[in-house]
Amino acid sequence: MIMGRKFIATICLIVLFGLTYPACCVYGAEGYDQVAPSSDVSQSHTIGKYGMVPVYGRDVVDGSYDIEVESTSSFFHIRKCRLQARKGKLTANMTLTSTSYEYIYLGTPEEAAAADLDEYIEPKDRDGESTFRFRVEALDKEIDCAAFSKKKQQWYPRKILFDAGSLPVKALKITLPDYDKIQKAIDSQGTETGQSQPAAQPEAKKEISADPVAIDLEDGEYSIQVNMTGGSGRASVTSPTWLVVKDGKAYARLLWSSTYYDYMIIGGKKYLNETTDGGNSTFTIPIAVMDDRMPVIADTTAMGDPVEIEYELTFYKDTISSKSQIPQEAAINVLIVSVIIIVIGGILNIVIKRRRKQ
Repeated sequence: MIMGRKFIATICLIVLFGLTYPACCVYGAEGYDQVAPSSDVSQSHTIGKYGMVPVYGRDVVDGSYDIEVESTSSFFHIRKCRLQARKGKLTANMTLTSTSYEYIYLGTPEEAAAADLDEYIEPKDRDGESTFRFRVEALDKEIDCAAFSKKKQQWYPRKILFDAGSLPVKALKITLPDYDKIQKAIDSQGTETGQSQPAAQPEAKKEISADPVAIDLEDGEYSIQVNMTGGSGRASVTSPTWLVVKDGKAYARLLWSSTYYDYMIIGGKKYLNETTDGGNSTFTIPIAVMDDRMPVIADTTAMGDPVEIEYELTFYKDTISSKSQIPQEAAINVLIVSVIIIVIGGILNIVIKRRRKQ
């Protein structure tokens, strides 16, 4: 009888453990089990091209190559990537233009939340950028990549694609399909059958240099009118702003209406925020062109995760004047004059009192 009770008790424990074990296993590393709700996830855009076929490590010649990587999220901007191919295996050194992510995980946010800590990919942060090193399953294929936000402490869904077409021709053992030709054929077929044509493609972005234009002025500081377009229209820059001439080259010192901008990109080169006291963001950037729109990118953290926003700046050469035209400089001048008046008034007051005593 006693043995029967022990047997029944043992069976009950085994069943109870079996029922609770799966529930215990859904939790991953402590502190990394939160997934961002869909309401917090920004709208993503498509990547890749129609009909893309995966390219595997066996199709790549051993070596190290620069490769372009597409991302579905503007919050997850990949500036550069170095791909290493060795004995049929591919490894990426992928650099993001921010240090906002503590880890990434090759999978969905739900899978990342349930994974162990040693499965997460930790970055190496340097100069405001993060570089992640990891194995790549295939090129020309969408890859799930969950990113853990340092600020939000949640996993966010991302998809990335390594573009095999951006590799040198000699790096591939195979010939890639002409995806552009395929897309054109599909578009033309749609036109012939009376289907609506695809939306017109936007104009190609204007290429801009990171080199400042030469200007016929002595080195020093001046003022110049600047107009900014793009973005949501909520942010602005002070105009007129500082024109800094150095070695006969033109630079602008921009003061933003926000404290949340941490870097700007002009002609592929990054410029960091110079404000260190918590005030509005300030950048000294090259003026690559006068009297024409100059495309720039500015990264803001105002919405939580960093996002790069495209703007266009136009600097008007015929508005160049003394820096006293800048509101901040004018305020400083008024303050200096006020101090001088107060000091002179105090001195006169002392002199008058002394004469009265005499």
